[in-house]
Amino acid sequence: MGNNTANDLANLSEYGIDISLEQQIAIQLQSNHYPPIPLSMVQPCIDAINAYNENNGSLEIEMPEGVFYKGNTTAPAWAIIDQHHLSAWCYDEDYIDDAWLNEDEDSE
Repeated sequence: MGNNTANDLANLSEYGIDISLEQQIAIQLQSNHYPPIPLSMVQPCIDAINAYNENNGSLEIEMPEGVFYKGNTTAPAWAIIDQHHLSAWCYDEDYIDDAWLNEDEDSE
């Protein structure tokens, strides 16, 4: 489990296995976390990955009903990626949005 599972899921096409991004993220959330993360987070995770890959890690992503991030109904893409261990699906895992750095400083 862990990082290896996420990397394997993100690279299944290299092994000739065709499974949708939605299925990959669902497996990541349900099998690679304890307790499992609700499947209602699949689309916000995909939205966060897309935003991050477009160098927009600070984009606020709407959370599903009943899910909050620091008391808000939205969360920055970078936070969703970080908290759900989604870096394997990010094109540039070393990219850190300026807002990410500022957010980390604010939380100290």
